[in-house]
Amino acid sequence: MIIKNIETKVRLATFLSAGCLIASVIMVIAVSFFAYRQVADARKSIYIMDAANVPMPARQTDVQMNREAEYRSHVGRFHSLFFSLTPDDRFMEYQMKQAMYLIDESGALQYNNLKEKGYFNSILSSSAVLTIRTDSIEIDMPKRYFRYYGTQKIDRRSSAITRSLITEGYLNDLEIRSDNNPHAVLITRWKTVENKDIQHAQKNTF
Repeated sequence: MIIKNIETKVRLATFLSAGCLIASVIMVIAVSFFAYRQVADARKSIYIMDAANVPMPARQTDVQMNREAEYRSHVGRFHSLFFSLTPDDRFMEYQMKQAMYLIDESGALQYNNLKEKGYFNSILSSSAVLTIRTDSIEIDMPKRYFRYYGTQKIDRRSSAITRSLITEGYLNDLEIRSDNNPHAVLITRWKTVENKDIQHAQKNTF
């Protein structure tokens, strides 16, 4: 009887020890998990100084939460730079230079094609002013694909032409933001789907 009681006590002690060990491990994991979440949340909280040097709490957000809006802004900015032109060779050169920061070689290819066809010289010779209005931008986030719908107006001394513009391409994320590419996005495989006249109005030349 004494030996059986000792064996029972040993088993009981073993079970208790094992149970305490398992409970301790679970407790450590739980505490570590909640501590990690608390630290991660704390890192998102930042303070900024107002004009009176009083710290004000602010909150960081995940970049991906607002990425679609940044994609739209990037696409819209590129098209505004590329298609809004005035009869000033320095201004056009500046616009193209800024636009090329936002796109890969597909943009440079279209720019060179237009240049070889005398597109920019015709703007200078006709004193044309080109403006672009964004109608809509469709973004497919899983594919990082976009389609741009815009209306371009070409205002010359003798006429005003309104054109429908549709382009498409893909978007690649960059690691570093810069002044020239604040959204850290690069447009790739860009091409024009449609660019046709929808209205042509003659002006009085009195």
